[in-house]
Amino acid sequence: MTALAPTLQAFFTDRLARQRQASGHTIAAYRDTWRLLLTFTARQAGRQPCQLDLGDLDAPLIGKFLDYLERERGNSARTRNARLAAIHSLFRYAALRHPEHAEMIARVLAIPPKRYDKALVTWLTEPELAALLAAPNRSTWAGRRDRALILLAAQTGLRISEFTGLTIGDVHLGTGAHVSCTGKGRKQRITPLTTGTVAVLRTWLAERGGQPGQPLFPNRSGGRLSRDAVEHRIARHTATAAASCASLNAKTITAHTLRHTAAMRLLHAGTDTSVIALWMGHEQAETTQIYLHADLALKERALARVKPPDARPGRYRPPDKLLAFLQAL
Repeated sequence: MTALAPTLQAFFTDRLARQRQASGHTIAAYRDTWRLLLTFTARQAGRQPCQLDLGDLDAPLIGKFLDYLERERGNSARTRNARLAAIHSLFRYAALRHPEHAEMIARVLAIPPKRYDKALVTWLTEPELAALLAAPNRSTWAGRRDRALILLAAQTGLRISEFTGLTIGDVHLGTGAHVSCTGKGRKQRITPLTTGTVAVLRTWLAERGGQPGQPLFPNRSGGRLSRDAVEHRIARHTATAAASCASLNAKTITAHTLRHTAAMRLLHAGTDTSVIALWMGHEQAETTQIYLHADLALKERALARVKPPDARPGRYRPPDKLLAFLQAL
């Protein structure tokens, strides 16, 4: 047996599952990366994946694999970097177990992530959010569920995995109304609720019924809504809302757009960015700066407080013949 197979197995069972206690999403993402890489390498080497050795996965091969992801599979630079992070994680683990491959491992770890243009975040204005909340058909059970879900997502800023994972017992509608969730990085946080959201959730829970451990927003069979199901419902309601709010046609609305909407509403209300970072569950406060960059109104208010510079119009005129000669070159 080659060194790669036991190293790969120990990485998933010992390092990720036991030592780091990685989430199921992380393990699945790393698993998919290595399935793609081993399949690609096996085609390049003309051998079965179980016959590959650690030395077959050198830096040039990893570079070809990353190019393959972008050119043939159509992956974005962000996805490419996520795959590279999974590869780096295993190679850092392999460096401790196989020092004989230290030079090759160092070259792989030296492969940098790819830089890419970062687009401004998309969020909903108050009229757009009102149109989206009015889109679900409240005469149906699914419509009432979707309206409560959209309102909760836009007010709390929960990630899609967080609000689909909510149970009835996670919602507290008494004094100090809030929802509690376990978010990214297994960080538990509590997010307060407004009186309007409390009223909608109280009505929904009265209709929903069920036990504290059951999903807050179930599907027809009583199970949790999947990510795809949520995105499908949001896209459907967005199309309906666009008939009364034309500006929605120019935006791609997803569950993460509702998260951005919650952050921008807090920013427009004058909330400090450090508080917004805690509200959103950001690992670093710097992550919240993306909302400052996207808010043109905030920049316009800052510009209004600044005295404009005294700049005279006109072209540059050299004050000396020698400078004029150099200017004309």
